[in-house]
Amino acid sequence: MKSFSNTFFLSAGDANAEGCLALTALATKIIEIATEHANILGIGNPEWEHLNVGWVLSRLTIEMTRYPKVNTEYVIKTWIEDFNRHFSTRCFSIEAPDGSPYGYARSIWMLMDATNHSNYGLGHIKLSQELIKGDSVPIERQQKHIPIMPPGTPPAETGKYLVATSEPYHYRFKYCDLDFYRHVNTVRYIAMLLNQFSLSEHDEYMIGRLELSFLHEASFGMETVLYRSDENDSPLLSSFQLYDVKGEKALLFARVQRKTR
Repeated sequence: MKSFSNTFFLSAGDANAEGCLALTALATKIIEIATEHANILGIGNPEWEHLNVGWVLSRLTIEMTRYPKVNTEYVIKTWIEDFNRHFSTRCFSIEAPDGSPYGYARSIWMLMDATNHSNYGLGHIKLSQELIKGDSVPIERQQKHIPIMPPGTPPAETGKYLVATSEPYHYRFKYCDLDFYRHVNTVRYIAMLLNQFSLSEHDEYMIGRLELSFLHEASFGMETVLYRSDENDSPLLSSFQLYDVKGEKALLFARVQRKTR
């Protein structure tokens, strides 16, 4: 089965304040359908329990032209675009029941060793080329991320880094931020980013594109600081970088592109 699809009904519980599919709910469904398809192909997490490894996201890009409305159905389709010794690239289309597109997503996955939390690699997986669809999606791939420095840092003459344009946001991760691997869940990161915008901003603008690049794991009790840098020439494009305060390492880089509803 090269591709797999599911139809979902958008209830109020998965809708946002504007009556559309919440981006956090969409990310959850994307992860769920990827998991289900991997299980069908015989490469899902149950296959690797004896190795103490499991699939985790390395990168995720979601690009939407519109969102499903509450009390309507929508369809998510998924397939493997690429598969190598280190990573697997999986694509998604989000559609109305009549096949018209809402948007697309591309994700990069790795198998994480749950013992030392390193990339286990995919060299042991023998996946037939007949199960790799290979098709891409019509969205740009993620650009290289640029570090974000604290407010007041002198601008970089060479453009090697961005400077935060807002006050830093501090957060300590708690129990409900964690997933099965006891690191911070992807959806929790997305919620943190969306909460950087006011209700009136969400009412006026929708998220057109979201890029997430996971750099290091975040864990329970970790004190973090989030820097935000808005583009001067494109105020609806915001870059974010999340840092571990004590470890002084970057945990996440993200870009959020908004557009008028």
